[in-house]
Amino acid sequence: MNHLQQQLRFWQRNRPDHPALEGHHRDGGTVTIHYGALASWQQALTELWHLSPSARVVALLCDNTPDTTLLDLALMADGIATVPIPPYFSPEQIRHLLTQAKVDTIVSDQPQRLRPLLQQLGLQPSDEITVEGSCTTLHSYRIATPRGGGRFDKITYTSGSTGNPKGVCLRNSAMLRVARSLQTATAANQQDRHLALLPYATLLENIGGIYVPLMAGATIIQPTLARVGLRGSSGLDPQRMVAALGDYRATSCIMIPQMLLALVAQVAANPDRRPAHLRFAAVGGAPVSPALLTRAEQLGLPVFEGYGLSEAASVVAVNRPDARKIGSVGKPLPHVTLRTADDGELWVKGALMEGYLDHDGTITSQCDSDGFWPTGDLGHLDDEGFLHLEGRIKQIFITAFGRNVAPEWVEKELTIEPEIAQAALFGEAKPFNVAVIVARDPSAVETAVARANARLPDYARVGRVVLATAPFSTDNGQAATNGTPLRHRIAEAYRDAIGACYSKE
Repeated sequence: MNHLQQQLRFWQRNRPDHPALEGHHRDGGTVTIHYGALASWQQALTELWHLSPSARVVALLCDNTPDTTLLDLALMADGIATVPIPPYFSPEQIRHLLTQAKVDTIVSDQPQRLRPLLQQLGLQPSDEITVEGSCTTLHSYRIATPRGGGRFDKITYTSGSTGNPKGVCLRNSAMLRVARSLQTATAANQQDRHLALLPYATLLENIGGIYVPLMAGATIIQPTLARVGLRGSSGLDPQRMVAALGDYRATSCIMIPQMLLALVAQVAANPDRRPAHLRFAAVGGAPVSPALLTRAEQLGLPVFEGYGLSEAASVVAVNRPDARKIGSVGKPLPHVTLRTADDGELWVKGALMEGYLDHDGTITSQCDSDGFWPTGDLGHLDDEGFLHLEGRIKQIFITAFGRNVAPEWVEKELTIEPEIAQAALFGEAKPFNVAVIVARDPSAVETAVARANARLPDYARVGRVVLATAPFSTDNGQAATNGTPLRHRIAEAYRDAIGACYSKE
């Protein structure tokens, strides 16, 4: 029995009538599941995968509801590998996920989306089981013969720096180790009401927004993503999100930078909208402007920047009330050991993944002989032990919504179009991507970009276009001898035009 299961039993015995999960029934009514009822709800849902033969790798395509949490806990108790499907993945990315992870069963509360998707992917389910959950009807589909789960309890798929996202294989022991450290760092307690703002397919919300509150005996508020104003991976209704923080009396939440920007703007415009009960808002997933954090502090918002990676089971470091420094991502969690290589790359040890899932189902790790893993980030610890990040070694950038994008991938899709000769993509810590395009036919660029966008998941799409005044070449220093765009030079040349795209928002 792991630490989370031990804690759930403790709360079941000692606070059986305390709300564990709160959500909404599909008819609009409020649903509350108390600690004393968690086990019976979990057991009721196991029918979804107790087929003959029983499932071994189950994928979840579900909205944020108490049922999603109950499914996760029940699968953990059954020792079944879980693969959350991010709601913003494209059909091709979902095919890759299902195939690579050798998923044999899918459970979803979205049959109207899943059935045609399976048909589109050429997957014909052999069985379908339905079970009434606490909030909605859950559907289980058998899509393959069980083939075994390997050395993992959960596979979390990154948003994908290329067309095929990476499967990060994690053990429960690593995830719960991080959760225990986070419980201490955030001072999570029985009076907390944690509001889920991110999809549960996001590892950070899964660990920080489910396991941490449940360990602490707190209440998790689980409205659907639409109720908190989230659409896809990049659509956000700021007024709805801020209203949810107040209406649900949230004491804690996890945000991405774009959400923090919206919160600051709303409270700055109307101080009465400041969430009165909020005590700890973690922000991460992408770099956060120190100016934005300073403004949040001035408005009385308890915002704490952190840093983590799926490969390290989400969180590595976080600011906290008793140890906070704007401009840093906080101090490493107690279980973490950091090391900086000669080239400035940050290596991490403690609660790491088992490795990446290969196409043949094997798991490979990049840890060195001492158990450290290379993050790809440049960083250092200051004299007080705060971690400062200085960028990424590779060209991959992270959008303001916490999605990894490799510009080469998107540029390739753009230059497939006959109207586009060259392209360079930018979007680090921004709400959308901007492409500088060398056009063969400027009048047709908009249509060409739309066709390329249709092949991409929403977080990788081009939101604005800047038409280049000249081709990228060695003569103007904007291309290497092999023709590869030199993005830092292009960014310098078109700094004002790129900046204007964002200033219009």
